[in-house]
Amino acid sequence: MASLLQGVADRLQRRARMSRAEALKLFEARDLIGLGQLANEVKQATWGDRAHFVINRQINPTNVCVLSCRFCDFATKRGRPNAYEMTIQDVLDRLSPELREVHIVQGLHPDWTWDFYLEMLRAIKTSFPRMQIKAWTAVEIDYFSKKFRLSVEEVLVQMKEAGLSALPGGGAEVFSERVRKALFPFKIGAPRWLEIHRIAHQLGIPTNATLLYGHIETREERVDHLLKLRELQDDTGGFMSFIPLAYQVGKTRVVERQASAIEDLKTMAISRLLLDNIPHIKAYWVTMGEETASIALNFGADDLDGTIGEERIMHAADAASPIRQTRERLVELIRASGCVPVERDALYHEVAVCDPSTRATASGRGLAQDSAPRAQEEVPRALPVGLHNGHR
Repeated sequence: MASLLQGVADRLQRRARMSRAEALKLFEARDLIGLGQLANEVKQATWGDRAHFVINRQINPTNVCVLSCRFCDFATKRGRPNAYEMTIQDVLDRLSPELREVHIVQGLHPDWTWDFYLEMLRAIKTSFPRMQIKAWTAVEIDYFSKKFRLSVEEVLVQMKEAGLSALPGGGAEVFSERVRKALFPFKIGAPRWLEIHRIAHQLGIPTNATLLYGHIETREERVDHLLKLRELQDDTGGFMSFIPLAYQVGKTRVVERQASAIEDLKTMAISRLLLDNIPHIKAYWVTMGEETASIALNFGADDLDGTIGEERIMHAADAASPIRQTRERLVELIRASGCVPVERDALYHEVAVCDPSTRATASGRGLAQDSAPRAQEEVPRALPVGLHNGHR
């Protein structure tokens, strides 16, 4: 297996792409530290010792949903004791001026109107003009398109005009028709998810991408999922970050145990090595736990997400992580990994280095502590130094 790691290292030195077969073999690697070092070298070639975080708030306006997915502990039906529905004022009351990003995802509500969603975006932008809005997964965009008889383009254009900055990466789960039929048969599959993100990218709306792993998927299905994302990124360049999400066992108990920390770190490292055209890899502390997420910053990840404010979806599945974080705790976790904490906004513009003795650099440009953010309409297009850009 040492020869495999050396072969991957040689390939990276030549800036050649990792193959499906190599990625699958890496999951069998016993040298976890060696695998992490390879991924960390790729991360450091682009970001150095910097690790990013954002001051953000996640809001889930309702858990009422027309779907019933086997693996979901969050969604429910109207009239049940745990059902809730927020007003626009409820959403605004949960926001505050220091937030750089609001992340909105929710159930597929059967009755809310199209105007309601647009008005929510407008109200947020009016009340908090600096705040960037990352809202509604491809699953929700598909639902809006069908329910309100609008094309995906019309949905996204109207949302962008109302204040939308980016799309989150949720709803991808794993791009396997076998898994879709078993766990979420009424939810969109890979072709539609990829189509919606392609359209968003064509409209100048950047997005994130995710993988839900650690349930009934195989490692082959995991790798195939990553390759589909890499292919779309080659075509559009619109993905900002990739987030591997560890399945939370919760009450659905699709499997009996959550993926181990070793599996988390392998998935993180292989994602960084395989996704050579996506700038950022996120160690989502909500699903990985604080300690594993901090370690993952040495396994290819360069981002911890943010303060969150109130995470409901994973905690409905009994996630053991805190429901929110403070800025100070995120800085502490990043420093514990040996990295330099760098605050960003929703579009990954770096806005402040949290270590006054260190100056971060972005593609050779110095970034002074507490420097002002760039205009939030600006979307990074060129891939940073250190990531493969020969297959755009």
